[in-house]
Amino acid sequence: MGIVKISDLMHENLRVAGSALSRSINAQAEHWLRIGMLAEMHPDMDHREICQLLVRAELAGGLDIGVASTAIASKPRTASTGKH
Repeated sequence: MGIVKISDLMHENLRVAGSALSRSINAQAEHWLRIGMLAEMHPDMDHREICQLLVRAELAGGLDIGVASTAIASKPRTASTGKH
């Protein structure tokens, strides 16, 4: 585990969001990091799909970038929306 330096404003944003969502500052930061990482890896996925992926990953033992990428790549697209 390492130390990540962030701005005072971002720390305050984490504190407010974490408090509102019953998460610690660290848990809120990790949540935003996961969402951002997956959004960059898969820009075609929306927030709902990313959250569903995170829930499935948690049920399977936790998020692994390699496994998440493989699962997403092999998931068929729906004909109605063009999304996963």
